[in-house]
Amino acid sequence: MKEPLKWLEQSLSKINSSFLTAEAVSVADVVLWAALYPLLSDSCFDVGELRSVRGWFERVGDLAACQAAANRVLHGKGVEALKTFLQKHPATQTQLAEHVITVEEIEEAAQIWSEGLKGSPAVTERKHPVLPQEGKRNMLLTSALPYVNNVPHLGNIIGCVLSADVFARYGRLRGWNLLYICGTDEYGTATENKAREEGLTPQEICDKYHAIHADIYKWFQIDFDFFGRTTTKQQTEIAQDIFWRLHERGFLLEDTVEQLRCESCQRFLADRFVEGECPHCRYPEARGDQCDKCGRLINAVELRNPQCKVCKETPVIRSSKHLFLNLPKLEDELEQWLDKSTSSGDWTVNARHITRSWIRDGLKPRCITRDLQWGTPVPHEDYKEKVFYVWFDAPIGYLSITANYTDQWEKWWKNPQQVELYNFMAKDNVPFHSVVFPCSLLGAQDNYTLVNHLIATEYLNYEDTKFSKSRGVGVFGDMAKDTGIPSDVWRFYLLYLRPEGQDSAFSWSDMALKNNSELLNNLGNFINRAGMFVSKFFDGCVPEMLLNEDDKRLIAQVRWELKQYIQLLDKVRIRDALKCILSISRHGNQYMQLNEPWKKIKGGDGDRRRAGTVTGVSVNVACLLSAVLEPYMPSVSHTIRQQLQAPHTCVSAILQNTGTFICTLPAGHRISAVSPLFQKLENEQIEVLRKRFGGQQVCKRHSSIITRGSPAETMKMCFPGQTCLKAQKADKSVIDDEVEKLLQLKKQLSLAEGKNPEPAAQKGKKK
Repeated sequence: MKEPLKWLEQSLSKINSSFLTAEAVSVADVVLWAALYPLLSDSCFDVGELRSVRGWFERVGDLAACQAAANRVLHGKGVEALKTFLQKHPATQTQLAEHVITVEEIEEAAQIWSEGLKGSPAVTERKHPVLPQEGKRNMLLTSALPYVNNVPHLGNIIGCVLSADVFARYGRLRGWNLLYICGTDEYGTATENKAREEGLTPQEICDKYHAIHADIYKWFQIDFDFFGRTTTKQQTEIAQDIFWRLHERGFLLEDTVEQLRCESCQRFLADRFVEGECPHCRYPEARGDQCDKCGRLINAVELRNPQCKVCKETPVIRSSKHLFLNLPKLEDELEQWLDKSTSSGDWTVNARHITRSWIRDGLKPRCITRDLQWGTPVPHEDYKEKVFYVWFDAPIGYLSITANYTDQWEKWWKNPQQVELYNFMAKDNVPFHSVVFPCSLLGAQDNYTLVNHLIATEYLNYEDTKFSKSRGVGVFGDMAKDTGIPSDVWRFYLLYLRPEGQDSAFSWSDMALKNNSELLNNLGNFINRAGMFVSKFFDGCVPEMLLNEDDKRLIAQVRWELKQYIQLLDKVRIRDALKCILSISRHGNQYMQLNEPWKKIKGGDGDRRRAGTVTGVSVNVACLLSAVLEPYMPSVSHTIRQQLQAPHTCVSAILQNTGTFICTLPAGHRISAVSPLFQKLENEQIEVLRKRFGGQQVCKRHSSIITRGSPAETMKMCFPGQTCLKAQKADKSVIDDEVEKLLQLKKQLSLAEGKNPEPAAQKGKKK
């Protein structure tokens, strides 16, 4: 750092201002100050004579916000605090530099590997109902309940059910006592809307779409212990019990609120029955409860230019009496619980941030009733015409679905001493799971199990836009199986780009690239070659293995990646752990290329023995890959184990500790026939799929349908705002303006296609 600091010293000494860019502090000052803080605040770090840097550093550090951040994050400990942070977050170190394997690690890994499997690992068959057990790690997993009224798209699938499925499968392999439940959220305005659209009753809509959801998740191999629904007797009983407990303890308020009422339809318009302009970001299609664009929660009466979704008439404001959950009265208790849960549990950064922003802004009473017919009835005499608001009612669905699974549901939901609760969701669901629902359970005072680990993703978009069923944009769950691409490949790609720290986007070209490079050429190539060499060169039997330094180094590298994989998945770092799997197969491919067993098998006895060792070690790495792939690609994992005739106990042996790479396929072990695991995705196939799921747009000038394709094709569409010169005589100046627009569009098209936008100069002619 001394050279960059000398450069900074020279730069600061030349400018006549107190800060980097002006006399006032800027973002640049704060960012650079924070980056240099661990070093410049450490008295042991000798930076030499840097007066200007020291003066600037102290001026920025005098800001109250900087002082508070330094004390809260690094506790004033400088570099030592940074070391402590890296020790607590080993995955961070792997991103900084390639891990260097020591001699001690190599010898230890080789020794453990050679000892092989000791005894039989505990493999417990799942028996229902799964209940908490004394002395075991008891884990209750929930996925945010999908709305029953629509078909889930890829973003919905990765946001909750697929992410939770990976962690559930991993947890079972680790030997944890785990229950994974989910189900369809079936009450509320969304269901009533859909029923009106399709001419069915709400119950018929629920029955129809619950079956669609169940089929989609089955095809994606989501391994629920139980997939239920909220339109049940248990839902009514549990929701009404929590309601009465809140009422008796003084945590409910009564108030008269203004609502939108459609005089044409003769009904109050709750949430999804009204749309208008968002008062915060001006998005023109905001719903009556939340804006899809900015994510802010809103009241329907705040909408600008509201419209009834049924008849398109403008509603009027009328008063209606409702019940509210008194969140301010529960705020202190909520904060105490949050401090404990977020400090001891694994909450994603966005979950912590969203929750704290709610607390920081101050909690307000939250309405829990709605003027609807389709919902859990409010049992209070004064409100018998109303139902519970879906965000009071829906999270209680976790409890009622568990109650439909087993009548001993309270052993999971009223047992915080023994049970760890994981909630999986997209970020828009966070406040209801971290604030509203916990307040309901805290106020009920019935020893309920509250969330310990809240895992929230960002959003997954489709190419350069959002998923839209109505416009035909994006792949929805019921369409994926019609593409001819196996569900395991879909799982892999969605998990590869899982939006953990920021929004990500599905891309057909990137999916083909990842399939062909990572699955086909990396993972599949290594596993297939390892098995083929056993079959072709050693008559289907694993050969004897006499390890040299190259073999031991590979074993140590694989063992280290395995440990990283376990550490990351223990912390629900699903995407990063997948990269460890690909690193293992990459190490295996490099090892094979370096040792060339296909050449050595043709040599003398020594070369043949060497080919045998390389093949035997490689096929054991392939067996390990079958174990770590199981949470991500269960069918592929099963196929590998079948081809290698690997017992399922080897999977448990590998994962039921802190990461032991052992020889699970000893010399003499016979494998089965080997065949390729993956197929190439061709460009022609991808282009067909891109166009099929690109949606359609209507050209406003010519009323023609335009199919969305590649970005370059999209550039060729009609652009709004152009003057149509066809079939009309135009003034020369107008024509010149339009020609200039077309030339600019041509340049944009060239850039989109990766071409030089400037035409090549021709000899003998002026440009």
